[in-house]
Amino acid sequence: MAEVSNTTRAPFYFILTGIPGFEASHIWISIPFCCLYTISIVGNTTILAVIRTEPSLHQPMYLFLSMLALTDLGLTLTTLPTVMQLLWLNIRKISFEACFAQVFFIHTFSFMESSVLLAMSFDRYVAICRPLHYATILTSKVIGRIALAIICRCILAVLPSLFLLKHLPFCHSHLLTHSYCLHQDMIRLVCADISINSWYGFALVLLIIVMDPLLIVLSYTFILKSILGTASWTERFRALNNCLSHILAVLVLYVPMVGVSMTHRFARHASPLVHVIMANIYLLAPPVMNPIIYSVKTKQIRQGINNLLFKRNMCLR
Repeated sequence: MAEVSNTTRAPFYFILTGIPGFEASHIWISIPFCCLYTISIVGNTTILAVIRTEPSLHQPMYLFLSMLALTDLGLTLTTLPTVMQLLWLNIRKISFEACFAQVFFIHTFSFMESSVLLAMSFDRYVAICRPLHYATILTSKVIGRIALAIICRCILAVLPSLFLLKHLPFCHSHLLTHSYCLHQDMIRLVCADISINSWYGFALVLLIIVMDPLLIVLSYTFILKSILGTASWTERFRALNNCLSHILAVLVLYVPMVGVSMTHRFARHASPLVHVIMANIYLLAPPVMNPIIYSVKTKQIRQGINNLLFKRNMCLR
């Protein structure tokens, strides 16, 4: 097959794919997608507004939650344009530059989601295992440094793989298998040796996708040990309840992530529809579910939402 370099002067683009086998129903399929994107944008924006307007929520736990909401909002806004324009207008072409940028933001925000959840597990560990030192350990300066470290970690993790990808030749087949650009989807179309890319991707999997949940499990091992050492069952229940929202958020991210990995590993010859559904669940579930989880399970967030709505109603009167 002939090779095409993305550095040539000829227009270079990829072709996105919608829902395989349901192309005629894209306009109807767009309705649930539109609802999910709306829930994600409204939910995460509300979380950010509540934390910003409520002085009582200017605490480490809620500052980390605002980071999670920002990450979810970024991930939503990254995939929304290509998904909705494909479903509504059947626009399937995307330039290499736009696809390259989308890959960068999708993978950066995905890694950032994992990193923020790891930071939140550290917050829960300090709050439960070292409550007397909580305010002195997690100061505003420390939280700012953690946020900066998360951003640098995720950007520096993604950039090398994109640099390697940009300088590889692509085949004439520019058909991607999703309605957005993913690195693992683009790398299939390369007509060159991708062993360096594969090894770097494997290293990223170990350093982020494997290490982060292991460290989260380790933090909860210490938390559980500390909780079981308390005398009262009421105190144990209260401590576990404080961690429940974070545990659910971790499950919402990592269960679909494991599902996507298992599908790619053991169901390569499955229907393309299966891979598309799994990828959409992986990218949409956390931004949609996280604001719902924290709004339902966190009393302070519920009160903040009520106060925000009450203030708005008073202003409208």
